Amino acid sequence: MKRLKSLLIAGLLQVAALSAAHAQSDLERIKSEGVLKIGTEGTYAPFTYHDTSGALVGFDVELGREVAKRMGVKAEFLEGKWDGLIAGLDARRYDAVINQVGITEARKAKYDFSEPYIASRAVLIVRGDNESIKSFADLKGKKSAQSLTSNFGKLAEASGAQLVGTDGFDQSIQLVLNGRADATLNDSLTFLDFKKQKPNANVKVVATEDKASHSGIIVRKGETALVAAINQALEAIKGDGTYSKISLKYFGADVSK
Repeated sequence: MKRLKSLLIAGLLQVAALSAAHAQSDLERIKSEGVLKIGTEGTYAPFTYHDTSGALVGFDVELGREVAKRMGVKAEFLEGKWDGLIAGLDARRYDAVINQVGITEARKAKYDFSEPYIASRAVLIVRGDNESIKSFADLKGKKSAQSLTSNFGKLAEASGAQLVGTDGFDQSIQLVLNGRADATLNDSLTFLDFKKQKPNANVKVVATEDKASHSGIIVRKGETALVAAINQALEAIKGDGTYSKISLKYFGADVSK
């Protein structure tokens, strides 16, 4: 009887310990562990990609490291394909995703976002010799290479395009270049970086979305303390000129507005 009672008490203590650990906020755990785990693609230049040495670099990567630094912890990046990236938050694989995640009402219903840290517009990209597509309306019935769950993919589909699924910008642009897709809708800043790296690539922009879209750092729903800490870090990064320095390095302009 005594043994049964001891086992029962031990079980209750274990449950209480697990409940306490679960009650601990993400920010408290991050501070305790000294690490901010960040989900990112690693294949989306100039935001998150690998340089010639194999190192993970990019605008979002540098920003993530600075955010972690201002929070008093280290950044640890965990890479994954875009289509499953945000779902990694649900699986608690990481604490935040920094990967040009567009702030949408649908995502805000399930997750929390930091304040916007970058603005961009969608551009319609085709081969340089393509004269049949000159506007978003011309996408109807055409093949558009897209990450299927991205905002760009949804915009292409809304324009009547037949989607050709890809892992990201690099694969999308290659499908356009080799004629396996008629077009791709993608980020204006990414395209500028691509043309800077490959000025002779046979692709061009034929249309630009009027409305700018904003991206933020996305975390699990209800982590208000973590969002506040991230926003404070972003404010400090912009305030001391660090943001401008990173922005100029990758884009040649301030892209926060």
